[in-house]
Amino acid sequence: MKYKYNPDKIRKLFSELFNALDKLRELANLSKDEFLRDVHKVASAKYHLLIAIEASIDMCNHVIAQNKLRTPEDYADTFRVLQEVGAFPKDFLPKLIEMARFRNRLVHIYWEVDNEVIYQILKEDISDLEKFTEYFTEFLKKKV
Repeated sequence: MKYKYNPDKIRKLFSELFNALDKLRELANLSKDEFLRDVHKVASAKYHLLIAIEASIDMCNHVIAQNKLRTPEDYADTFRVLQEVGAFPKDFLPKLIEMARFRNRLVHIYWEVDNEVIYQILKEDISDLEKFTEYFTEFLKKKV
């Protein structure tokens, strides 16, 4: 099946995601102490994580809407809907769901987000966003 999407919209969202990833990689190069001491760097990391995750969700929602796929129940389900049509391997889905849940924490209970967890994400989990871009790009190439 060929999936429809607006190339300009997807390009814009990828641009936002890649810009956020660039900033996150810069912050990941800081020492833990240097990062945690600077409230502006911590705030920047939270903001760019939010933008990267939002852009990922928005890309998925765009493809879902354009192709009248099943309506997602929540942000995590957005990734599940596209996994069901082959956009992502099943074993990668838990990482995507974790990203969506973390997005919700950043937005709704931001005061509970530990800055050390943010640093750990910078060091260990940014690759999940990079993998998302690879899988999503391959999905669009195969299906159009």
